[in-house]
Amino acid sequence: MEITDIRNEIDCIDDQLKSLFEQRMHQVLEMAKYKEEHSLPVLNASREREVLARVTEGQDDEMAGYTKVLFTSLFDLSRAYQSRSLYQNSALVQRVQEAMAGTPPLFPKSAVVACQGIEGSNSQLACDRLFSRPNIMYFSGFDAVFTAVNKGLCRYGILPIENSLWGSVGEVYDLMRRNHFHIVKSIKVKIEHALLAKSGTELADIREIVSHEQALGQCSAFLKTLPNVKITACDNTATAAKLVAESQRTDLAAIASADCGALYNLVSLSDEIALSDHNYTRFICIAKEMEIYPGADKISIMFTVPHRPGSLYGVISKFSALGVNLNKLESRPIPGKDFEFMFYADFEAELHDQTALNLLAQLEVSAEKFVFLGNYSEK
Repeated sequence: MEITDIRNEIDCIDDQLKSLFEQRMHQVLEMAKYKEEHSLPVLNASREREVLARVTEGQDDEMAGYTKVLFTSLFDLSRAYQSRSLYQNSALVQRVQEAMAGTPPLFPKSAVVACQGIEGSNSQLACDRLFSRPNIMYFSGFDAVFTAVNKGLCRYGILPIENSLWGSVGEVYDLMRRNHFHIVKSIKVKIEHALLAKSGTELADIREIVSHEQALGQCSAFLKTLPNVKITACDNTATAAKLVAESQRTDLAAIASADCGALYNLVSLSDEIALSDHNYTRFICIAKEMEIYPGADKISIMFTVPHRPGSLYGVISKFSALGVNLNKLESRPIPGKDFEFMFYADFEAELHDQTALNLLAQLEVSAEKFVFLGNYSEK
């Protein structure tokens, strides 16, 4: 046979497959109606196993493997189609729609905002870029920022969530699991570190360097060139700069921004200390109530799945089935539970799109625990 003949045969088979697929999805929709009337769940794992056993019977191992992949994909699409019908008016979908309707068209220029650290911190820089006239309240720890927002002391809070060089801020992710909040905006801030000390101090004089653990990690290669220098972590880079400025020591330095140096009257001993010039930290702006502003195109969620094979795949497959781009998936261990994890995911979607709402509804019912964190835009 010529290649055109083979292609013609495949085209004929594809046309039959398309027709049969449409018939199958029609029956899937009928099944969704039946399940809704009888309060049955979308997933029927035993039924899927029965189908896989039937369709692979008599096949050799290689072909059975391909058949399993094909029908597993069909199951994913079928569940997505059923869920679209069953959960399009879920409680979460209604809350999201109410938030979209009740959110003003423009993000506020002024608000009371909680930031971790002190004046000169990177959180303050992120806050000033998000708000034209913020009223900033400073707190010593990330947990206090969550508390201030949850108790209504501040309308918003600014928190670092990940760095391009040093990864996620684990403490913030762990606090996210324990607090009720919503992400309303995010921003990427370029981080530029310098080694700061009092005027007249030389690099050879330094015996101790203080900074936040993330900043220390982002400058780890430089610090390895100073084997006799003590490295001490503190709450914040700005706090480190202030500590050096207020200390009587002349052998103490801080890793912080050049702005901090100007603020606390320190000089830079070196400004080429980071692992890379491409050093960005992503900050999230959180609120107690759900706010979804026009142009929001990023969604963040948290979820857990049962500790058994295929559970995570069952959630992730829904993104593929609906053509949604999942651009981050991270896990954190759940304290007190062996080898069980809370997953954090970011994906590109706008909840003004019904497909995204359908996906959200499906994820809520398919995950063991599900938390919608927010739909927002990033600067």
